[in-house]
Amino acid sequence: MTRLVIVGAPGAGKSSVGQRVADSMGVEFIDTDRLIEERAGKSVGDIFVSDGEAAFRALEARAVIDAMSTDGAVVSLGGGAVLDPSTRSALADQPVVWLQVSLGDATKRVGLGTARPLLLGNVRGTLLRLLDERTPLYDEVATWTVDTDGRSLDEVAADVMSIVEGVS
Repeated sequence: MTRLVIVGAPGAGKSSVGQRVADSMGVEFIDTDRLIEERAGKSVGDIFVSDGEAAFRALEARAVIDAMSTDGAVVSLGGGAVLDPSTRSALADQPVVWLQVSLGDATKRVGLGTARPLLLGNVRGTLLRLLDERTPLYDEVATWTVDTDGRSLDEVAADVMSIVEGVS
């Protein structure tokens, strides 16, 4: 496997699990949200506030394309990256792990006083809307699904590594 892509909702553990899996595999870890921040010189939250969601999504689409061109990497996509049809198309022939999380666990993990730009205000209600909107898209692009509810990051990473080792 030359590349592994991780998708999921906010609070699923994409970045934390992705880093653990990349370390175990001895490959580079690419978090597209961090890539966007490095390129823009500001946080995702600041991009949303100053430039708007459309500008962020354009930066995200470019970051996903660039990250997907890196062989020997674990790539964590932002929760909304699957909204872009071109991203979903690019994922069609990629090994993709969907870290599935319930509303309850996602809410606990992101917290009610979150700084995540799309979760400002009614965090639980917004997460419910995002899950309703994105779950079919995560399912569409996923090669494998790993349930994260009630599980530690290490347990989830071990499940992902089992998948990787089973494919390699």
